[in-house]
Amino acid sequence: MTLIKNFFQEVFRNIPTVGIMDIIDILVVAFLIYEVMRLIRTTSAARVAKGIILLLLLTWFTGVMNMYSLNFILSNAISLGFLAIVIMFQPELRRMLEKLGGSTVRELLSPRTQSDGAEQAIAQTVSACASMSKERVGALIVFERSLPLDEYFKSGTKIDAELSAELIRNIFFPKAALHDGALIVRDGRIAAAGCVLPLTNNTNLSSDLGTRHRAGIGMSEATDAVVVVVSEETGAISVAVGGMLKRHLAPQTLERLLTNALVPTQEDGKKTMDLKANLRKLVKRKNERSDEKK
Repeated sequence: MTLIKNFFQEVFRNIPTVGIMDIIDILVVAFLIYEVMRLIRTTSAARVAKGIILLLLLTWFTGVMNMYSLNFILSNAISLGFLAIVIMFQPELRRMLEKLGGSTVRELLSPRTQSDGAEQAIAQTVSACASMSKERVGALIVFERSLPLDEYFKSGTKIDAELSAELIRNIFFPKAALHDGALIVRDGRIAAAGCVLPLTNNTNLSSDLGTRHRAGIGMSEATDAVVVVVSEETGAISVAVGGMLKRHLAPQTLERLLTNALVPTQEDGKKTMDLKANLRKLVKRKNERSDEKK
């Protein structure tokens, strides 16, 4: 208790000596930590970061236990490890530096949002999904949000084309080369197609859900993306977000959910309810209707 009291006394005693440069220094360090954490979260670096932390703990433990030989080896491995990290994550570090050099201060400090073409992209997507649903054509469409999906672009074919209902239907045409993979939408444009998505590990899903639905759920678990799935067997339209799947959606419901998720509006300084909350409401209403029928 005394130690905590002394700590706070020391903090409050130094507050009057804090100047403008100290505040700027703290903000810069906080921003750099945030960027590093975001880089780790949006790439496969998470597992590497855990390994590095374990290595640091092991080095500290060997030093405390006076295990000189092992501590010497681990200490030298860590000193070389920083160079290895730079080599391993060269593409990610390059993108971060490019963003830093090509962005304004406002863009760096503000979260990434959808472009003005989101409404048009949603309308075209809904039109394509309604058509494919009637024709029983399978589709898997991923809308990128705040977390970049560059990792998944590499598994497909880069397109960078204006999104249109006709192009979506052509991509998912059963005999098309890219119809088996996922289509990724970034800033209202088709960024890539034929992409491979991670499958969910959830064992409690319905047995009638195929690989396309499981990939959509897995993608929504691994990222904050919104995933639209059209069943090839039944033609049912589904949306996955945050590991939750809402099935058998009408085109109007699909448009409303996508709009709430991708085109957030502000009212009295607050954003509209996010898509996950909307999905929960829809599931609750469906359950209530089922109970009423019983």
